[in-house]
Amino acid sequence: MSRESLVRQWVAEGFAVTNEKNSPEDVAELNLMELIARNLLQVEEYDELGRVNTCKMHDIVRDLALSIANDEKFISSANDQAAMIQMDQEVRRLSLCGWNDSDAPTTRIPHLRTLFSLDGVISTRMLASIFSESRYLTVLELQDSEITEVPVSIGNLFNLRYIGLRRTRIKSIPECIEKLSNLQTLDIKQTKIEKLPRCILKVKKLQHLLADRFIDEKQKDFQYFAGVQPPKDLSKLVELQTLETVEATNDLADQLDKLRKLQSVWIGKVSAMHSAELFATLSNLPFLSSLLLNVIDENQTLHLEALNPQYKQLHRLIVRGHLAARTLQCPIFHSHGENLKFLALSWSGLQEDPLPLLAQHVPNLTYLSLNRVSSADTLVISDGCFPQLKTLVLKNLYNVNLLMIGKGALKNIEGLYIVGLPKLDTVPEDVESLRILKKLRLLHLHEDFKAEWDRKGIHQKMSYVLELRI
Repeated sequence: MSRESLVRQWVAEGFAVTNEKNSPEDVAELNLMELIARNLLQVEEYDELGRVNTCKMHDIVRDLALSIANDEKFISSANDQAAMIQMDQEVRRLSLCGWNDSDAPTTRIPHLRTLFSLDGVISTRMLASIFSESRYLTVLELQDSEITEVPVSIGNLFNLRYIGLRRTRIKSIPECIEKLSNLQTLDIKQTKIEKLPRCILKVKKLQHLLADRFIDEKQKDFQYFAGVQPPKDLSKLVELQTLETVEATNDLADQLDKLRKLQSVWIGKVSAMHSAELFATLSNLPFLSSLLLNVIDENQTLHLEALNPQYKQLHRLIVRGHLAARTLQCPIFHSHGENLKFLALSWSGLQEDPLPLLAQHVPNLTYLSLNRVSSADTLVISDGCFPQLKTLVLKNLYNVNLLMIGKGALKNIEGLYIVGLPKLDTVPEDVESLRILKKLRLLHLHEDFKAEWDRKGIHQKMSYVLELRI
């Protein structure tokens, strides 16, 4: 389970009530931490700020929770049509687990507040039937379901606050969405939607808008994913906190300048024409904490001089595209670098080894990913560098034949992924000294790398690594 999704759903349902000191989102996160402290949930992964990223529920706890929930008419789990027929009409939350029937339900659920249908088959007809009988629906989560169209009757669900359509096959959003005056979250990531309808501007309480689509699911091409075209007057959505992913336009900078609550902004098709004004605007957003910039094509050179955050909140930066010379000396790294915790650079086209400069300017990273960033043949992680780093990804660095890791470097590393370095033929010295390492992947390297690995018996020396693939 994703922390972000849980928090947004709890806020939508009114489980997290604000107080003088904390926002609803803060209260929801505190509730999550309490559940973890009581061992009702287990942490799967932490993010770069040490927050819970994903969590899970033990089978025994889940069975107990479902038993209590059924008794309290809090939630019901239906696996087939028969279960739907037997369902108590007082049920307030319904989970269609593994649903495989396209027929509309034959039972009324007038008190329904939340509907989950994950990784199942649910038809437009069935949804329309549920919508007509469940007018007070608050949370609609259809992630990974086979739905291809959203019924227009969704416009009658005036209480709807959360819509999750991630990885479904829908191509458009009905115009009637403008009636959803209480909607807070709209998640249409990895759908087939290319353009946001203008009617969405009437959803004044919208806080989280998540939208993109895969062009190349194998992620081999530079433009493997794309954002959506934003409507004009995007600035009318003044409550927006999350905006992922929109395509850059000539007036996007002016629109973003008026959205002062933005915390996460992902932008695609960025060009040199947009960059100066756009980056200046982004630099002045007071709550911006996460930023993704995807260049319009692999031949476009991006200049980051104007990206100079005036606030310390920005900790996550993802840049995909060719970077101008001396980019790593720009203010975003040189002046703001100490605030960055998560950094991912792809297709950068740098000539030099970026690691020494990054170690100097961005010392507090907990996550670093470098994919096709450099034409250098040697990468050096000097003694004591990246003391906070927990995850390092070195991927598709086709000229690298030598990787050096100094003593005392990467002392907190937990995940090391070296993938697609076909000229790397020697094992980094003292790699077995990375004693905290939990995950190690060494894939698509020179054949001599594996031979040296076996000859030195390093596999046995690193038996403490829980997941090791070579």
